[in-house]
Amino acid sequence: MGKIPFQLTVAACAAAILPSVGQAASDAEVEALRAELANLRAEYTQRMSALEAQIQQLQATADAASSPAVDQAASATAYASPNAPAAASSSASAFNPAISLILAGNYSNLSNDPADYAIQGFIPGGDEIGPGERGFNLGETELTLSASIDPYFTGALTAAISPENEIGVEEAYFRTLSLPQGLTVKGGKFYSSLGYLNEVHAHAWDFIDQPLVYQAFFGGQMAVQGLQLKWIAPLDLLLELGVESGNGDYFPGTRENKNGLNGLIAYAHVGGDIGDSTAWRTGLSYVDLDAENREFGDVNAAGEEAVNAFTGSSSTWVLDAELKWTAPGDTKRRYLKLQGEYLQRKEDGDLSYTDHLTTLDGGYSSDQSGWYVQGVYQWLPRWRFGARYDSLDSGDTRIGLVQEGLLTPEDFTLLMPGTPSRTSLMVDWSPSEFSRLRAQYAWDDATEGPTDQQLFLQYIYSLGAHGAHKF
Repeated sequence: MGKIPFQLTVAACAAAILPSVGQAASDAEVEALRAELANLRAEYTQRMSALEAQIQQLQATADAASSPAVDQAASATAYASPNAPAAASSSASAFNPAISLILAGNYSNLSNDPADYAIQGFIPGGDEIGPGERGFNLGETELTLSASIDPYFTGALTAAISPENEIGVEEAYFRTLSLPQGLTVKGGKFYSSLGYLNEVHAHAWDFIDQPLVYQAFFGGQMAVQGLQLKWIAPLDLLLELGVESGNGDYFPGTRENKNGLNGLIAYAHVGGDIGDSTAWRTGLSYVDLDAENREFGDVNAAGEEAVNAFTGSSSTWVLDAELKWTAPGDTKRRYLKLQGEYLQRKEDGDLSYTDHLTTLDGGYSSDQSGWYVQGVYQWLPRWRFGARYDSLDSGDTRIGLVQEGLLTPEDFTLLMPGTPSRTSLMVDWSPSEFSRLRAQYAWDDATEGPTDQQLFLQYIYSLGAHGAHKF
């Protein structure tokens, strides 16, 4: 049956109502009926406008792929013609952002005091070091707003609310949508695309914590405050090239007292398919940053507190590889995911030492490495288990103040040689794509002393709009 015109509907309503009025109807009654018809027309028009706005909003969200958890290549070519802007929406609601809220928390049972946690042989940095507090903990609550700004830009904000009721900005950036030849530009604060795991948000990790090498080399996740340029090659295989730079205010760099940029991050990622059931990706990244008075606390040979500060250059190479296999035609939706990363860092400059009596300065250089490998297998639609192994090597470290005999190696407790390692096992159950419950057990040998045996129980709940996760 075809659609009934609005005018015919109104006329039918009038024909049903007017006979009851009679020939003797007063002018007031006629005006009341006209007002009622006008209200019906306004409600009809308003409802149609709202439905059209919802359709446009859903279409714009799908085209933009603007979730901060993903950096899809399609966003670079979401609008093929920048000279043909989309029609203006008939309702302001079309510009409402997609809202996502992540609720997370855990219970931790640790055999060693987490206040004494330190990765032996490595200069500490960042806020995401160690297993966290014992007992019940409210995890980081993550609120994300994302939307298409216009046919040329999309934007996203991710705010993190800590258990201490402090609000911090994880990401706040714009990204282009209509640059030609597979190019995109991102600006603001964003997780760097170096390696594989760095730009993945915590709720999408396969384990409750990051690998040791990320904690030691980047202090957790590296969030760049600056600009990013990416290019996706028009090939059958994935070929992604990118470069980033910013103010350097992210470990192992520091913000310097000058105008301009500090450092360079560059990477190349290649990926493709093997048959119908296997996909792979690998990449090589390079990070070159400068640090100025990068301070960290330590304890000297007398057991007294001391403050050290590094000034110099820091360069890191990252090699990553990922492999995913899905059983074809399997109703249990079994899949296997393997990933690993190897990092090597060299630092060269000066290291100052300050205690309650004196301040000394000397040279410093280090050549350190670390890696992790992990596998996750889903054997039922909602059940997965995984294993991960971490290993670090503090390598060859030269401290000028020690070589000159002014201080002893024991005056730099955290920098004494070490080979930290950790083994982790986990199992998780996902009742739906919006919730996950996880149990994890780890044997952590990152610090000096007995092995820290760690038991974690975690919940993750996702509310609202949520885009697909990274490959």
